[in-house]
Amino acid sequence: MAGIVAYGAYVPYNRLDRGAIAQALGAPAGKGTRAVASYDEDTTSMAVEAACAAMATAPDGVTPASVYFSTAEPAYLDKTNATAIHAALGLGHDALAVDMVGAVRSGVGALRAGLDAREPTLVALSDIRTGLPGGSDEANGGDGAAAFLCSPEAGQVIAEFLGSTSTSAEFLDRWRLPGERASHVWEERFGEYVYVPLAQQALQKGMQLAGVTVEHVDHLVATGVHPRAVRSVIAGSGVRPEVVANDLSAEVGNTGTAHFGLMLADVLDRAQPNQLIAVLVVADGATVMFFRTTDAIAKYRAKRTVQEQVASGRAGLSYNAFLSWRDMLRREPPRRPDPERTAAPPSFRSEAWKYGFTGSRCTECGTRHLPPQRVCVHCHATDKMKMERLTDIPATIATFTIDRLAYSPSPPLVAAVVDFDGGGRFPCEMTDVDPSTVAIGQRVEMTFRRMYSAEAIHNYFWKARPVRSSN
Repeated sequence: MAGIVAYGAYVPYNRLDRGAIAQALGAPAGKGTRAVASYDEDTTSMAVEAACAAMATAPDGVTPASVYFSTAEPAYLDKTNATAIHAALGLGHDALAVDMVGAVRSGVGALRAGLDAREPTLVALSDIRTGLPGGSDEANGGDGAAAFLCSPEAGQVIAEFLGSTSTSAEFLDRWRLPGERASHVWEERFGEYVYVPLAQQALQKGMQLAGVTVEHVDHLVATGVHPRAVRSVIAGSGVRPEVVANDLSAEVGNTGTAHFGLMLADVLDRAQPNQLIAVLVVADGATVMFFRTTDAIAKYRAKRTVQEQVASGRAGLSYNAFLSWRDMLRREPPRRPDPERTAAPPSFRSEAWKYGFTGSRCTECGTRHLPPQRVCVHCHATDKMKMERLTDIPATIATFTIDRLAYSPSPPLVAAVVDFDGGGRFPCEMTDVDPSTVAIGQRVEMTFRRMYSAEAIHNYFWKARPVRSSN
């Protein structure tokens, strides 16, 4: 039977303490922190992070025939965002890449479609949750991404898909018009009144379909757009309290479209063989999915667990910086020419380099070139190259500079020259870095980011960041 063969998760590096919101606005904002996408991140770049992590642990020979991307905060409209994820993974042009965007519930629909597909399918979920200053969405939201590689080949599955049921209803609980920054929310008691019976119905039907009872559930992943309704459903479900999964609200916040995926990844990080996982998503109705882990989960190791990423985040992001990154605090722009927009023809011609970070290695002398070249700089052989992706190759800082004059939404700008393991030197910008800790010899890894946006075009490329450690 179909199921999940690999997965990846991404929790951004930066954390905003909710106490900083309360201090700035003089209003309660709760305890703990929320994960914050950096100024150079969006839902597409975070989805690339999660997708790369999933593909790094995929079984040999399993290549996605399709990429499904879901978010409630797409970087583009009238243009497919999944194609950038597809290009960053270095997939061939014969793969299908499509978006399922606009609503939190689209995430569970994307995973259902991936599990039902007849060919291997990569499902990427990503979201950036931001409300107006002082609102509950700002304090309780979070940013993050998750990705799942689904396959119909039972022998490769680490979590077998047992079945799913859904309920749907048309009612106003949470909504946002195109172009609006914050969501509208109806009175909370009404949402609970509608959601609870819908979720209970989906849960009961799902258990009947899967042939299980609440006593069989080893892990319950429960989340949605209405936290009060989710808590009521959990309390009345009869599921043992100890099997209810950590909702990550204290450390990360609710990541909307991606949240059930992030919680599921956290459960899979520590799951044992033959355990039953129930996933409940409450949004515009309710959806329940059941998975059973296989013996393969015992040998599976995620590239970086959710808890490792939670522990390795940097706390102390200022509230002013958060507002600036979200374009809610308008600051004096730099007295420099605006950046030029990215041109479509050269971007298309250099797709493998710009999005897939693919270099070339000379087959005559073994010299690696970044960016790829036709003529070897060492032995001058012409058209004797093979292509090599370096997205997962670590590097070492050879030299760096801290530029306090160049414009950056998070000054100062740190530029470095890095040497990749196996050859290849490349000058690049650094991100997710404390300038005071940068040092020659420091180990870094590449990350897909949005360099800037100009004339409604996002310029994506790769930056270097220090290798994240939970220590």
